[in-house]
Amino acid sequence: MITTDDYETIKQAFAEHMKADKHGKSTICSLYYDTPDFRLIRRSIEKPVYKEKLRIRSYGVATPDTDVFVELKKKYQKVVYKRRISLPEKDAMNYLETGQIEHRTQVVNEIDYFKSFYQNLAPSMLLMYDREAYYGKEDKDFRVTFDTNVLWRNYDLTLSKGIYGRPLLEPNIVLMEVKTSEAIPLWFVEILSKNKLYKTSFSKYGTAYRTWFQERKQADNILKLMNK
Repeated sequence: MITTDDYETIKQAFAEHMKADKHGKSTICSLYYDTPDFRLIRRSIEKPVYKEKLRIRSYGVATPDTDVFVELKKKYQKVVYKRRISLPEKDAMNYLETGQIEHRTQVVNEIDYFKSFYQNLAPSMLLMYDREAYYGKEDKDFRVTFDTNVLWRNYDLTLSKGIYGRPLLEPNIVLMEVKTSEAIPLWFVEILSKNKLYKTSFSKYGTAYRTWFQERKQADNILKLMNK
């Protein structure tokens, strides 16, 4: 979690080592699926050794014919694995609702197993944010992303409705993610150390869920007091 000033400082400092992603800035929309009792996100918040999530992701507002990604995101011992398929939005929604899909692959089989294990999955939370991505000139597996204007909503749960919702972060905060399959380059460690920036755990879906849960709990307590 960094400030907007840190964001500008880091971009200037790593300019000679990093290159902007070919897509440049993009708006990402992620529709998360969960059980009626929010089993998946509640377990994720407990920080187990292994956890998994199911979502549909689009870049910008989707139309029925826009290609979107159905993704299984798995995390084991702090290492993230993603398995995904690409489908037109209308086909992706139909697949997750009915299980019908034209082409069956290993990833589809994995998603099917996930759906059968966590029964009654349905859209639960939509997250939207602007992302700026960079990758290393020497090591393309080393990536740094900056997320701003993070919004969430738990209504109008579709990728085609539009970009609106409640802010998740304070206005001057940027979420920076560092992604690598190897060690973080020494030059980048020096940038972080010089600017006194340290790793922290943060989940967009988890933070949105906790906000919603606390507000619902407070509303329930008020109702109980009113009914006494």
